[in-house]
Amino acid sequence: MAKKSPEPTPQQRDVADSSKVWSVFSLISSLGAATVARKGLTASWKAATGKNPPANPADPDVQMREAVMWAAASGTLIAMARMLAQRRAAGYYLKSTGKLPPAWRRTPSPGTAAAQGSRAHARGCRAASSGQTQSTQ
Repeated sequence: MAKKSPEPTPQQRDVADSSKVWSVFSLISSLGAATVARKGLTASWKAATGKNPPANPADPDVQMREAVMWAAASGTLIAMARMLAQRRAAGYYLKSTGKLPPAWRRTPSPGTAAAQGSRAHARGCRAASSGQTQSTQ
């Protein structure tokens, strides 16, 4: 007979709900920012060159210089707009919930200063409890 999986705890449900909310919120803010950036970039391209941006920069009929300029400009500006939108969304999420979004929560990596500080603290606690003094590195 198959075992029933235990019911999730309220904290697990909150994390799952929080993760879903953040995923939707992040997606909407990123798509909105990319759309606004693309419209602004298209208008700027028309103003600067007098013609529409290339629909497909890979098309052989598009001049290489124009294709490279459009790809570089659109890729850079859209990526920056999405990043800024996600940062703003994360700030709003932090203000609203008091926590960072689930995807942004930090756990110290083994090589970071925070993790090294934790290890040093642990060594100091072990040394103090055993009556030894902590040596410096």
